[in-house]
Amino acid sequence: MNQVRLLLDCDTGIDDALALAYLSSCEHVQMEVVTSTPGNVDARQVASNNRALLALCGKSDIPVLIGAREPLEIPLVTTPETHGPQGVGYATLPAPATPASMDLDAIDFWIEAARRTPGELTVLLTAPLTNFALALRREPRLPWLLRKVVIMGGAFYYQGNTTPTAEWNTHVDPHAAKEVFAAYTAAAEQGLDSSKLPIVCSLDTTERFEMQPDFLTKLSIEAGCAEPEIVQASDSEGTLSKSSNPLVRYLSDALRFYFEFHRQYDQGYIAHVHDFFAAGVAAGTLDYETRPATVDVETDSPLLFGTTVADFRGLWGKPANAHVVVANNPEAGFAELVQRLGALARKLNENS
Repeated sequence: MNQVRLLLDCDTGIDDALALAYLSSCEHVQMEVVTSTPGNVDARQVASNNRALLALCGKSDIPVLIGAREPLEIPLVTTPETHGPQGVGYATLPAPATPASMDLDAIDFWIEAARRTPGELTVLLTAPLTNFALALRREPRLPWLLRKVVIMGGAFYYQGNTTPTAEWNTHVDPHAAKEVFAAYTAAAEQGLDSSKLPIVCSLDTTERFEMQPDFLTKLSIEAGCAEPEIVQASDSEGTLSKSSNPLVRYLSDALRFYFEFHRQYDQGYIAHVHDFFAAGVAAGTLDYETRPATVDVETDSPLLFGTTVADFRGLWGKPANAHVVVANNPEAGFAELVQRLGALARKLNENS
């Protein structure tokens, strides 16, 4: 596949962790940096999670940086009930030997990298858009300098997962999301090629990636584990994996927490792995379809705070500022995930 040079910004997060492990398994993806935005947990914990998981995946050479420590205008709200107090469910990893760099600012890194290699970098945003909004403030030419931008966030013709209408990433920092889409509206008015508009993976299509517990069984078999990993709804809450494979064990313990969370909210013993789908879009490994739209975010109404609105018909009289994903293929996506992660888990076991 064509090489993808990637800047990943995340708030790890169980599904962020799955996406990060998946990207680590893609040989054609070169992660230039992993930047840490506050969201599911605070920025320092996000960075710690990122560094530890990269080390587990054999990618400890990738820089892990921190940018913003809080949303642009509102207090930070984290979600331990969804992702656990440390952001990765029941999973634990030793503290990484190399801490996140505190000397380099994530936003400065992005801007310098984009200026140095115009048209080569893909940005994947699976967190609130705080860091990206700040980067656009400092370098308004970023839409022209980047190759592609993929955003996991928003909900359009779909119920929100934080309020009845708002998705989590957007609700954590709606002012940042509003700034990002406004910047792309301005860029479109200045002639930005439509291929450079952000691809938006909203709940409308990410929640189609509904993981069942047997995914972990398939993964363990693909990884060559001596014993298949079995996770069942009848297990006691908090049951920990006994897998001999460290990556299988980590993902099993993280995802079990996610299965239990979704069941608590009457969605079944499943997990919506939003960020994996967005990662596949950025990596060019998953199929999808999009529609152009003009996207905006509500930041004033208490009732609709953080709600994303997409104008697909040009009723606002503004140019499209995004490509909203409207179709994807979860069955093929999960097959891809098992194959790639299984190969990585087998390789890590052989090298340990």
